[in-house]
Amino acid sequence: MKSGRTGVVAALAGALALSAFTAPTAQAADTGITVSRIVVNGGKPIVVGTSEVKEPPISFRITLPSGYSTANSSAYDANPYLYHGTTAAKGADSGGLYPGSYICYETSARIADCEGHLYIDPYYRLDSNNDATSWTIGVAVMLWKSDGGLKTAEFKATSGRVQIRRWAKATVNAAPEPVKKGKTITVTGSLTRADWVRHKYTGVSAATVQLQFRKKGASAYSTVKSVKSGSTGALKTTVTASADGYWRWNFGGWSTTGAATSPVDYVDVN
Repeated sequence: MKSGRTGVVAALAGALALSAFTAPTAQAADTGITVSRIVVNGGKPIVVGTSEVKEPPISFRITLPSGYSTANSSAYDANPYLYHGTTAAKGADSGGLYPGSYICYETSARIADCEGHLYIDPYYRLDSNNDATSWTIGVAVMLWKSDGGLKTAEFKATSGRVQIRRWAKATVNAAPEPVKKGKTITVTGSLTRADWVRHKYTGVSAATVQLQFRKKGASAYSTVKSVKSGSTGALKTTVTASADGYWRWNFGGWSTTGAATSPVDYVDVN
């Protein structure tokens, strides 16, 4: 069993300052390490807010080259990380997303299966709203000398992708309460999402949001109508009061923005 040395990886990434998946000439040799079966967050998008640290799970397999053994954990490192763009620039110390920690279990003499979690602090690691995109899973692999010095290292891409999205929130208010049957109910609210530049939630404009209703005693919601959010994320529409029940707004999300469902507002119709 081996604990991941993620601090070493981050420091090495910064020191090498790679602009592509190629190690410097003096360390360009292929390590012979392969990393496979990489799964991040169960294959689902990672939705991140403005301040809460996210630690999505990650698992992967390490296969060592001939002459190395998983029993000698000080001889190698293999660390998946996330980057986006056409190069590894986001995989450097200034912008990559690295494992917070992981543990590897020896499967055979040269194979180890690993599990752990990524560490995503939006305040420090997501510095642009353009970070809400598809990130590539890169791998930093290293072989170490017996004296602890670096023998060779390489950074390389995999075919894996992870979508990172901005967290969204919705609010609702239905009025008046109570209301007479056949009269008008005005339903308002707002749709906002994480802004990683301003570190707060800001309005989402031109989003299609569903107004949903659940009649008192029923178990399921039905969509009454769809409304476009305003320039500041404001939501507003009117409906005719027909029965006691619960009103809410529901946003299905975009590739850059997570889904959001507001709390409910109960209206008594008499």
